[in-house]
Amino acid sequence: MPSRPLRVAVIGGGIGGLGAAHALLRRGIEVTVHEQASALSEVGAGVQIAPNGFRALQRVGLDKAFIDQASRFQPGSCYRRKDGSVVAESVIGSKDGTVGVYGVHRADLLSILVDALPEGVVHTGHRAVSFVQTADSATVIFENGESVTADVVVAADGIHSVLRPEVAEPSKPVHSGSVAYRGIVPASLVPEWSTDIWQMWMGDGKHFLVFPVRRGELINYVGFVPTSDETRESWSAPGDPDQLRREFADWDPRIVNLLSAVESTFWWGLNDREPIDHWTKGRLTLLGDAAHPMLPHLGQGANQALEDGIALALLLEHAGPEHAANALVTYERFRRTRTADVQRGSRANGARYDSAVGTVEERDAQIAASASFRWSIYDYDVEDEAKKELPALAG
Repeated sequence: MPSRPLRVAVIGGGIGGLGAAHALLRRGIEVTVHEQASALSEVGAGVQIAPNGFRALQRVGLDKAFIDQASRFQPGSCYRRKDGSVVAESVIGSKDGTVGVYGVHRADLLSILVDALPEGVVHTGHRAVSFVQTADSATVIFENGESVTADVVVAADGIHSVLRPEVAEPSKPVHSGSVAYRGIVPASLVPEWSTDIWQMWMGDGKHFLVFPVRRGELINYVGFVPTSDETRESWSAPGDPDQLRREFADWDPRIVNLLSAVESTFWWGLNDREPIDHWTKGRLTLLGDAAHPMLPHLGQGANQALEDGIALALLLEHAGPEHAANALVTYERFRRTRTADVQRGSRANGARYDSAVGTVEERDAQIAASASFRWSIYDYDVEDEAKKELPALAG
């Protein structure tokens, strides 16, 4: 048994970092979360939680609070051509139908994660600026002059991670060639709109996604359009609603009607990175977008980050302070192949949605045949799979 509780410092207070904190606390590991922003908040946007991510929330006891705030997608969810004609049904749950796919407002999910943490775990106003480590500990220094020393440091600070260069060779984000306009419309403004289904419209170089959040009270939309500008990823840069309306003016009248109710929108530069071979060095490891940033075209970014936290906590619990570095190597090896597959799959799915895979008929056939791939992601239980790594870790 470990001689004392393991101490972990998580850098980044987003969904991945906070999810990891819950997973670590569940395993009896001491944890602090350090966020650069002065307050934990999210601008209005939706995120999808698939069965694999829901299981992670369930493992840490947050499933009931989550269900109370989220919207479960119902039959009728589908893919459409730009004119509105149906291409295929979408997968809205695990293969056996017992676990659903949900839409949730990011602010709601963040509140669920924050409110359930013990007081004193989260420290805001802590921007990481440097990192040092020895054989026995790791230290992060913050811009405000403070520092934290722990047995393990987890960098969960996103695609532009400050700590990632300590682990991996420098690389630039890969721009997808697209930008997304995103926002929220109150369901009361579009009473004819379905408030319990996921819908994707696909066209030439563009696609448009709509799903409900906050128990169907809000409609989340994302319009993906091409751009020649290599825009930096941003969740909060203001966009032009009129430009968004022009981009989809000749699409399904339902989209035109929805966009007529949009008063403000944000743009989101779509970037990822190539999968990397290593994201651990000594007592420092990466998690979520810091390790494997991916495009949103499988709705898996948050889900994979939540999986990371569950796996990391399980492996660290069985290591203790003395063997934590070995556990991080096991964590990286265990997670690397799956997350790389999802990264590549997200790119490929975006190409399908933008009709860049051949004829429209070929695209539609690929979409219709994609259920088995979705289930390979959704039916995965990260905790059960991570347990298979424990004998090797003990050896």
